[in-house]
Amino acid sequence: MQILGSCLYLKSERICTAVKSCPESSVRLSMEQLKPVFMKEVDSHFTEFVNSLVAKSALLDSSSSASLFPASCSEKELHKAKALRAPPEHGKIFTARRSLLDELFEVSHIRTIYHMFIALLIVFILSTLLVDFIDEGRLVLGFDLLVYVFGKFPVVFCTWLCMFCATVIIPYSLFSQWAQGYCSSSHRVIYSLFYGTLFTLFQTVGLGIGPTYVAISYALPPASRFIVILEQVRLVMKAHSFVRENVPRVLSSVKEKSSSVPIPRISQYLYFLFAPTLIYRDNYPRNPMVRWGYVATKFAQVLGSLFYAYYIFVRLCIPQFRNSSQETFNLRGLVLCIFNSILPGVLILFLVFFAFLHCWLNAFAEMMRFADRMFYKDWWNSTSYANYYRTWNVVVHDWLYYYAYRDFLWFFGKKFKAAAMLSVFTVSAAVHEYVLSICFGFFYPVLFCLFMCFGMLFNFILNDRRKGPIWNVIMWTSLFLGQGVIICLYSQEWYARQYCPAENPAFLDYLKPRSWSCHVQM
Repeated sequence: MQILGSCLYLKSERICTAVKSCPESSVRLSMEQLKPVFMKEVDSHFTEFVNSLVAKSALLDSSSSASLFPASCSEKELHKAKALRAPPEHGKIFTARRSLLDELFEVSHIRTIYHMFIALLIVFILSTLLVDFIDEGRLVLGFDLLVYVFGKFPVVFCTWLCMFCATVIIPYSLFSQWAQGYCSSSHRVIYSLFYGTLFTLFQTVGLGIGPTYVAISYALPPASRFIVILEQVRLVMKAHSFVRENVPRVLSSVKEKSSSVPIPRISQYLYFLFAPTLIYRDNYPRNPMVRWGYVATKFAQVLGSLFYAYYIFVRLCIPQFRNSSQETFNLRGLVLCIFNSILPGVLILFLVFFAFLHCWLNAFAEMMRFADRMFYKDWWNSTSYANYYRTWNVVVHDWLYYYAYRDFLWFFGKKFKAAAMLSVFTVSAAVHEYVLSICFGFFYPVLFCLFMCFGMLFNFILNDRRKGPIWNVIMWTSLFLGQGVIICLYSQEWYARQYCPAENPAFLDYLKPRSWSCHVQM
């Protein structure tokens, strides 16, 4: 940032010198002529600064510090730095670095966009209060929707506590017992299959079926179900990573006839369960201290994003979809519904990204002194869906890349890269649809179809060879339309199931879309 300021200062000095050399009568005209040149130089240096910042944040140089990134970097230096990345077979290397938005918010232009979103929230609040005052004759400050969606919180907390305690005890105990007895076992394959089966049963029954049964049987509301199911998925991925990273170390130590068995300490495993990463390591880069003011700010931003989402649903979604079941299904109504849902859909997308991937993960990273904050990259600059999938959620992408994609290639061979990519897409789409199905209480595979059909198609059409700005426009356009489709169809189905409940529903009633046939007369 200092280098950027120095460059602009030198340029301004040259401009000032040029202006002073002109006659006094032509100073104003000279300034007007030099203004575009100066602004072009500012834009050029700012673009160079942001590009180098993004490039530096993606480098996996373990010797780098977390504080600041250099503001400029030549092509030769970038090529040399890229050579310092870990080879793919060595797995992910964690290094100290800040989140990209924390860096960008130091630029006043970017910070102004953040202020614009805050202003929009204030407008939503004012409109809601004024409409309620006109309708009711008084200010209505209740948050019935938030109270409903986060209901039955004691059940949620008890379920999470059971899941977490089981994940702490069972995977670690199974791995420790297997590792200690593997070397002396005379039937190592049968011995490993036995413990592998026990671990698989825990993953599928203990962490898989158990929380899902609680969410359904206790009829948890949507947000409470999201907490339980997302924690379920997170703990399953964490336990898999812990076993997947440590089993090869034990096998290697036995092969080398080492005298000690490399079993991580329980404290290392416990730290991993709280750390904002899905890739296990015995040690991570740590910051020297916790900035509690930063933690409080991030949690406040999460809370603000939650109220932001509340007002989006109250002002933009509920009035539109509450009476949708009164109208007969037609193509015109569907098209209008999709386009009217784009604005709330895009705002929800931004809020999910900002609240979870930036604020929530950074808050926990700060409390854990976890120094590697690259939870996302500059996905908004993507000109291809392949790059968007890699940069939107780096935390999940790393897990899918190392434990799904690479393990698939290791098992079947490197010739099956297309099949490996298809399998990763299928797993990701199935898990996303599973989460939505359990949380909403119905199966409506809109997201799965978008993921597997259009997502796969765009992944090959909008590939990494597309570099022009037009491709970024196309990516954003398709992303907007996709968000509109998701908000529209899922909202219609939700209200259809409220207005047209099935009497004595069979299993197929949960699979058949109710919005296609529900038309009530109000």
